[in-house]
Amino acid sequence: MDWGRNLQLAIQESAVPTLTQDFSKSFEAYSGMVFRTAYRITGNAADAEDVLQTIFLRLLRRDPSAPIPESEESYLRRAAVNASVDLIRARHTERRLPLTEAAGMTAEQSNADLRDGLRRALGELSPQAAEIFALRYFEDFSNREIAKALQISQVLVAVKLHRARQQLQKQLLSYWGGQS
Repeated sequence: MDWGRNLQLAIQESAVPTLTQDFSKSFEAYSGMVFRTAYRITGNAADAEDVLQTIFLRLLRRDPSAPIPESEESYLRRAAVNASVDLIRARHTERRLPLTEAAGMTAEQSNADLRDGLRRALGELSPQAAEIFALRYFEDFSNREIAKALQISQVLVAVKLHRARQQLQKQLLSYWGGQS
């Protein structure tokens, strides 16, 4: 598959940036990680592919004189988290499911609905809180790793996680007609 040619055709711009060897190496090295990160957050392969395409198109269009991130993997993981949360926010629809109805569902249906509700609620968090939550619970980063990646203190990470969990709990209960 000649993904570079297909990518250029998809862009349909008069000045399509040329694919560099560095870009190709980055795509080969990190496209799987970006896709998996996006998939864990969006729960949908098509959305994860959209995120993957968005991130690498941005990378391709990036100004060559722009500074290179210190850790490309960390940069791309954060980009995947942020783009996934942005996608969830853009597709956010208000849906309510009373807990009494959920009781009649199968365990698989209840789990799917819980994941759906969590994704919607995650889209309502502040960008930083959503990023911290996703890095901790979807990407399995430690608080120390998150603090280092975001250049903030571990205490702030812990506080943001605590507040995010409280907000998510309230939102999930609200979605399903529960009391907070």
